[in-house]
Amino acid sequence: MGMELTREKLRTVDVLEEMVRKLQKWNKKIVFTNGCFDIIHAGHIKYLYQAKSFGDVLIIGLNSDASVRRIKGEERPINKETDRALVLAALEVVDYIVIFEEDTPYELIKKLSPNVLVKGGDWLVKDIVGSEIVLASGGEVKSLPYYEGHSTTNILKKLKI
Repeated sequence: MGMELTREKLRTVDVLEEMVRKLQKWNKKIVFTNGCFDIIHAGHIKYLYQAKSFGDVLIIGLNSDASVRRIKGEERPINKETDRALVLAALEVVDYIVIFEEDTPYELIKKLSPNVLVKGGDWLVKDIVGSEIVLASGGEVKSLPYYEGHSTTNILKKLKI
């Protein structure tokens, strides 16, 4: 059951690029966000539902295991990319997932050209990777509030991992 669900929602960038073009032709608003999503918690869920509220289709750019290690350190990710993708795929709010190897989703955003780019935390819109691409094509960039007390890093600190 889980693998079918992942297969339904997990796409390559090339397939997703074609899908996005078709959806946009049908006047569907594409929302894109990205992250490691290592240990899904309430903050992630609130964030994803808020992100989806800005459009019709929510695409998640998921950092690959190698990318997470470069960004977060050798101890991360806790969960491998296939497991992280499966958990995200199980969420009804998530429409598609694409795993990317780079440290940032810049090339992915360039290819997909979403209508709305969303990032969480203390990011200023001008500092969000890919914001200039989305804004230049008439799209919107949103910086959502960080939900206090909800972070994978804090969860790991509590567990002393």
